[in-house]
Amino acid sequence: MNVAAMAARISEVRERIARAAQAAGRDPDAVELLAVSKLHPAEAVAAACRAGVRQVGENYAQEMVAKMDALAGDAACASLAWHFIGRLQRNKARLVVGRAALIHAVDSIELAREISRRAGGAAQPILVAVSAAGEAQKTGVEPDHLPELLAQLDELAGVDCRGLMTMPPLPDRPEDSRPYFRALRERRDRVATPERPLPMLSMGTTVDLEVAVAEGATTVRVGTALFGQRPGGDG
Repeated sequence: MNVAAMAARISEVRERIARAAQAAGRDPDAVELLAVSKLHPAEAVAAACRAGVRQVGENYAQEMVAKMDALAGDAACASLAWHFIGRLQRNKARLVVGRAALIHAVDSIELAREISRRAGGAAQPILVAVSAAGEAQKTGVEPDHLPELLAQLDELAGVDCRGLMTMPPLPDRPEDSRPYFRALRERRDRVATPERPLPMLSMGTTVDLEVAVAEGATTVRVGTALFGQRPGGDG
C-alpha cells in the first residue's frame, strides 16, 4: 500500500474517532489511535509512519523485534512507539521489556514479576488485561481478582501500571461490545486511587471503535481498517 492510500485510511479512522468522541462529549485528542500491524510486513508499517501513524501494536514478540530492527535505519520511523498487545509468554519477556513503549496484556503476577526483573532500573509501562467474557483463548485476569493483582503490582518497582485493557468476543454488531467496554470503565473507576489513577483504557477495534470511544476508551487498536485483512485478524 502506498503512502497516499494509507493516509486516506488513517484520516477516515481518525474521523470516526472524532465523531464518536464529539457525540460522547469527549475531546477527540483524548483518544489515541494504535495501528495494529500484526502479520503485515515492515514496509506497511513504514508507509503508515510516513502517513502520520505514531504508535504501532504487535501481537508476537519476535515479529515486533524483527520489524523494529528492519526499520531501525528509517528516519521516518525513528519516533515510532511500539506497543506489545498480545499474550506475552514469560520466556519472551526479554525480547519486549525495554523496547515496547507499553505492554498491554499483563494478566498475572508471575508475568509482572518477570517484566519487573527484566526492566532493570526503569519501570516498564504496562496495562492489566481484564477478561471480558471468560474466553480461554484470550488473555485476562478474572474481574474478581483484579484488585488483588493491582495491589501486588503496587509492590513491584519495575512496572508502572497505566490502566486496563480488554478484548471482548468478536461482535456480530458493534453494540454487542458495549457491556464489556462499560464494565471495564466502571471497574477501573472502582479500583483506581489517587496514587494509582489508571487513566488508560485500551479497548475497541475496527468493528466497534465508536462504541469503545463512547464508553471511555483512551486507546483504540485498529488493524483491518488501516492495513486490510490479515490471517486470523480481528481488528
